[in-house]
Parts: sequence; C-alpha cells; structure tokens
Amino acid sequence: MDLQDFLIQGEGSEQDKQDAWNLFQQAYELQMKGQLEEAVHLYKRSIETHPTAEAYTFLGWTYSFMGKLDEAIEECRHAIEVDPDFGNPYNDIGAYLIEKGQFDEAIPWFERAMKAKRYESPAFPHLNLGRVYERKGQWTEAMDCYKKSLALNPNYALAKRALGRLISMLN
Repeated sequence: MDLQDFLIQGEGSEQDKQDAWNLFQQAYELQMKGQLEEAVHLYKRSIETHPTAEAYTFLGWTYSFMGKLDEAIEECRHAIEVDPDFGNPYNDIGAYLIEKGQFDEAIPWFERAMKAKRYESPAFPHLNLGRVYERKGQWTEAMDCYKKSLALNPNYALAKRALGRLISMLN
C-alpha cells in the first residue's frame, strides 16, 4: 500500500488524511518491533483521524499477534465496511478462523478474498484455502489451490513448500 491509496479513501480533509497516514506508519513500525499495545493505540488514533480499510485491517493483524482473534475478526469486518473491494481483511478473517479451528467457516472468506478488486497479494487466499483443504484431507483440492497460488506468485515460498510437502506425502 502506498500513500496515494491511503489518501484517496473516504471523505475528510487532506490534513486529516496525511495525519492518519503518519499515525498508520508509526503504528506499523511499532508493530514490527513487537510493541503491540503501542501499535494498537496508534492504529486507533489513525482510524479516529481518518478511517481506512488498511488501518482497521492492520489493527486486526496486531490483535491477532496478541492472540485476540475475535477482536482481529471484528476489526477486519470494520475494514470491509469501509472498503468492500479491499481483499486483505477477507483473507485475514479466513486465516483467523483457521487458527480457531473453524475450517469450513473460513472457506467463504478466502473465496471472497479471491474475488476482491483491490488486493496486492492475491496468492495468499489460494494458499490459505489449500491449507483448509489439506487439513480436511481433500488432497486434490489442496494441490489445486497451491498451484493457483504459485501461478499468481511463482516465488511464493510457502506455496512451494506446501505443494512439495503434499506431493511428497502422497507419493
């Protein structure tokens, strides 16, 4: 995501959008340093200044790092309300549902992520859907998902490993 994508979302003054972007960037840096409580605080300030799907999604991601999966899902739902075309929160909800062991509930979220108009990492939901099918013992479907993930991103190491592991297991 870049500043331009962030700034065009919704109504509000250019100054509010710029301030929200700066808070978002600071929150992300703290999140990557493991300073999660501080990151949550700054993501919330960013949202209060100018709500964006990205800020809600990254707030959810931070909550997931804290083990707060229900809160993470709720923030992703807010992201979808702000921008239903943004693919990340759909994929993230599905991933959080996998963590909760709710595999069947995760499937439609990955399917929605795959159809999203705005998604920088479209290989992710294919990999995640493959993970669901693999856990359910649906090997062919899992392999198809991993192959689709690799078709979208041939350098996606997780998809390569998942496909290789599954092929090895079935041989």
